[in-house]
Amino acid sequence: MLGYLWRRLRYLPVSLLLVLFMTFSVLRLTGNPIDIYLDMNRTPEQVEALTQKLHLDRPLVVQFGIYLRDVVKGDFGESLQFGVPALEVVLDRLGNTLQLVGVALGLAVVLGIAGGAVAALRRDRLADVVISFLAVLGQSMPSFWLGILLIQFFALRLGWLPTSGQGGVAHIVLPALTLAAYLIPNFILITRTGVIETFNEQFVLTARAKGIPSVRVLLVHVLPNTLNPILSFLGLQLGKLIGGSIITESIFAWPGIGRLMVSSIFQRDIPVVIAAICIMCIAIVLANLLVDIALSMLDPRIREA
Repeated sequence: MLGYLWRRLRYLPVSLLLVLFMTFSVLRLTGNPIDIYLDMNRTPEQVEALTQKLHLDRPLVVQFGIYLRDVVKGDFGESLQFGVPALEVVLDRLGNTLQLVGVALGLAVVLGIAGGAVAALRRDRLADVVISFLAVLGQSMPSFWLGILLIQFFALRLGWLPTSGQGGVAHIVLPALTLAAYLIPNFILITRTGVIETFNEQFVLTARAKGIPSVRVLLVHVLPNTLNPILSFLGLQLGKLIGGSIITESIFAWPGIGRLMVSSIFQRDIPVVIAAICIMCIAIVLANLLVDIALSMLDPRIREA
């Protein structure tokens, strides 16, 4: 197990280094940092001071080295909007984003696995047709459009839930459901396929021949053997889930990293944008690492790969 963890962890610095390099490159490709940070009323003294502060008078390789050194120390610069370190601003919003992603992921896993299991047990019947149709329909539904529909129906028409902001449990229902809707259809289809295939295995047929109830066979023998593809899919989609929170937070005014990033782009607050990108990438890498560890514990053969 320790050897497997080492093989996974040794690629972590490489992934983060590539993210930092891409962030630095995009920052330079977007134009002259002087034009990004300062407006048209800038003075020559301001230009000179910012040039020295950002080390723009040095070669590009040296600039990247200084940028990398500062990031490793946690120094992303000072936020232009808030006047405090950019990392501090991002970390203040990190908990809200993790809360939203965690609730959405829980909904997606529970509803997706339950829907897929029901569809498999009622294969080629009305329940299977309806659930499969809704899953395929959900895959083609943009999250921003779904979010607007949920606000229109549950918040404006029925008045059951708030339209935006953060507060009690009611405030997180619509954003979490919107974000979870991206994964639920895929969980349904993967679970349905896995359950149908596992039901034809010899050990399941033996358990059913002994008269064990179908629900017990499903929970004890079938579902545990279908978790491998579900976890593998989850590892591939975690990045999209965290990235999708940017749109969801913007729609529902949820005070997380995604909304902060969007507002910082409009305000040209580059230090906050860079810090947010790096924190989100670190979260994605660590989440995938946890999924790999869970897969290795579920299937010991993966440790030898």
